[in-house]
Amino acid sequence: MAIMKNTLYSLSVGLTLFAIVQQAPAQGTQFFRISGPATTTMTAFNPDGTLVWSNALTGTNYLVQTAPQLVGTNWVDYVQLPVANSVNTNQIVDFHPPAGMAFIPAGSFTMGNTSLDSDETDAKPTNVMVSAFYMDVYLVTYSQWQSLYNWAGTNGYTFAHAGLGKDTNHPVVNVDWFDAVKWCNARSQQAGLTPVYYTDAALTLVYTNGDSSGTAVYVNWANNGYRLPTEAEWEKAARGGLIGQRFPWGNTISESQANYYGDLANSYDLGPAGYNAAFVTKTTPYTSPVGYFAPNGYGLYDMAGNVFEWCWDWYGTPYGQPTTTNPTGVASGSDRVFRGGSWYFPSGDDRCFGRSGNVPTAIGQVAHLSFRCARGH
Repeated sequence: MAIMKNTLYSLSVGLTLFAIVQQAPAQGTQFFRISGPATTTMTAFNPDGTLVWSNALTGTNYLVQTAPQLVGTNWVDYVQLPVANSVNTNQIVDFHPPAGMAFIPAGSFTMGNTSLDSDETDAKPTNVMVSAFYMDVYLVTYSQWQSLYNWAGTNGYTFAHAGLGKDTNHPVVNVDWFDAVKWCNARSQQAGLTPVYYTDAALTLVYTNGDSSGTAVYVNWANNGYRLPTEAEWEKAARGGLIGQRFPWGNTISESQANYYGDLANSYDLGPAGYNAAFVTKTTPYTSPVGYFAPNGYGLYDMAGNVFEWCWDWYGTPYGQPTTTNPTGVASGSDRVFRGGSWYFPSGDDRCFGRSGNVPTAIGQVAHLSFRCARGH
């Protein structure tokens, strides 16, 4: 398969350019460049999407950027690569990700309130390294939830909530954190993968039942099944590679970009005020079909607005626990994190660094809690 369209070496210092066919068919051919403190040399681009490059300055960061064409376009941040060696191998894309999922490349990023907005004080900017993983392109739809919910019910699973949805192609709502976690396990088993969640510290009893504050859930990160993203993974994926922006596309938001409650008191909210008129029907929830708005730089939809998304982590501060490489959150707590904003709440929650949490048995009084799955790479 011809995956490299051509190879280009720039005339400007510190840049190496190359072009490949990106993983998402709709994106077509994508050009990439490596920008850094010194000129590098691309020595190979392999069929698995890994780039081999040399002459890097150790102890520095290089930035991979992308564009659909070389002329008349702006380069967009894609992933930041910390460099420990002069010769490096990094997987930039995956041409064969699991069905319905996007590849999120390994790299470092600044997690938290990079815009320094005064109202988000518990999201202190912190440098975090996240390994490559996969993320569902879309939120779990009501149709997708129902299909697996029925299968799980005949295979030993019980859920506290049956889930609801405005329509089959809208996100499922009225599911709590425990429901989401069990659904991930059921999806893994249906697909012949190894489940991630267990009810014993020895990781032998697959989590299929139980939904209360006393239910202990243990995770095996090495398994290949579906799971909730960590808070760090979620934010890295939501940013789509962009550095220092409030939203997955930039620093302002409008109803043409996401489904949320317009609040013109926020200078970055271009509105209009109130619910997104495109989705206001006779009854709530005023959710929107998944994939209605444009995707971010990693090909993910609805990473801002529509419905909040459960993450694995207990809600706590600071970031980077127990380590700034693949942090999984504080060891315990009372609330689980959810991210991303919703149709009911104002634009402040839609920011990539916006943090919220609730007890894991919560379903959201206004039908605003949902999820999407991740998988290790």
